Amino acid sequence: MDEPSGGAHRRPDQPRVELTAAERADLFAQLAVSLHDSGGVEETVQAVVDFALQALRCSHAGVALSRAGKPEVPAATDPVVEEIFLWLMAGREGPLVVSMREHTTVLVRDTELDDRWPDWASKVRSLGVRSVLDVPLTTAAGTVGVLGLYSVKPDAFDADDQAIAQILARHASVAVATARKEETLALAIDARKLVGQAMGILMERYQLDEARAFEVLKRYSQDTNTKLRDVAQQLIETRKLPH
Repeated sequence: MDEPSGGAHRRPDQPRVELTAAERADLFAQLAVSLHDSGGVEETVQAVVDFALQALRCSHAGVALSRAGKPEVPAATDPVVEEIFLWLMAGREGPLVVSMREHTTVLVRDTELDDRWPDWASKVRSLGVRSVLDVPLTTAAGTVGVLGLYSVKPDAFDADDQAIAQILARHASVAVATARKEETLALAIDARKLVGQAMGILMERYQLDEARAFEVLKRYSQDTNTKLRDVAQQLIETRKLPH
């Protein structure tokens, strides 16, 4: 699991400053710039959780992502969020799991009164959390993660907070999807470069043409059940093909 990166944090006892409509609009503009300038998925979601602490009635925030069916926690504002996410990722039920699985927003107004997930409620109460808002990060391809918002106060998230969280989640969904697409493209370009270098080594060493050199790499990839990129990387580093 990826380690959450550090970010802004409002202390539970620190009063939340109410923002005017103009101030919130300015924050959203700043968020758009931050997301545009982010260099990858981790930077993108960190910008999202930092924004959440400024614009919403939450004491803690974090983002849980799903990649190839495996959970990741690329950003959390503090250890409280990390501990909740780790607890849920151990296979337990809770609102975040439901939000990701059913692609729906889940609101828990008071963890002392909500009886849908008793074990989860007991866990988060022990960490001082009284209300929770989990919003799915959804794209055309499906749900890519969940924005988790937590407050030490009961019934902390009103209708305005929920509406802003939905807008924020849409921003985050597009940004994460775009960042992942760029990462995938970068990996593909890198793989092509590695394969090209490996082919050049084979062509020079064994006097093979380009097509034959590629066939050799592909055969070793299939015979050893190793990705073509990794076969090429090993050849470049060791000047030997895998046994």
